[in-house]
Amino acid sequence: MFATTLPLAASKTDWSEFLPEKLLPAIGDTFYMVSITMLCAGLVGLIVGALLYTTREGNIFQNRFVYTILNILVNVIRPIPFIILIAALGPLTSAVVGTRLGVNAAVFAMSFGAAFAIARIVEQNMVSIDPGVIEAARAMGASKLTILFTVMIPEALGPLILGYTFLVIGVVDMSAMAGYVGAGGLGKIAIVDGYQRFNDEITWAVVAIIIVLVQLVQFIGNFLAKKVMRR
Repeated sequence: MFATTLPLAASKTDWSEFLPEKLLPAIGDTFYMVSITMLCAGLVGLIVGALLYTTREGNIFQNRFVYTILNILVNVIRPIPFIILIAALGPLTSAVVGTRLGVNAAVFAMSFGAAFAIARIVEQNMVSIDPGVIEAARAMGASKLTILFTVMIPEALGPLILGYTFLVIGVVDMSAMAGYVGAGGLGKIAIVDGYQRFNDEITWAVVAIIIVLVQLVQFIGNFLAKKVMRR
């Protein structure tokens, strides 16, 4: 009997067309969604988290009512799976953005969900601040806002950078799920061009890109946190 050699399977994907026409724009969409979400959610989450910490009993802006309301909001919204949150926010997204579909609709839902997750991370990192530092600032006559911006936030800055880095990875995950609502990005490529068309090449290409993106973000976050905590 003569051995027969089977030819290697041809690639299912014409990368010369797929790369510039679909994959590169999808990477751009993902970068846009993640960066805008982190900008908006990062700011809102920082404000809400700082309020959660400073309105606690015995803190500089002590206010039981405000703390209770914010705490309930964070506890209710934060555990909702993002794919369900997108659907639940549909009417609000449509009212604010003008549509429930597309990149901007996804950014609104992602910012909404990520803000409450960031708020809890901010609060938890501020809780670890040495109360003696705050008391020293009070004894020196510093105003409440001065204490917040020159003592509390700088003291928690290193852990906050690590927390934000962790959330960036979560937001990348959100952007992938946003592909289900026609938001574009790598998630849509993986779902529509990869999974639904049984094209494993595209699916694994997207996986590889996301891994590289996450590792890059993690490296930058760790580097910045080390720089801040060595001061």
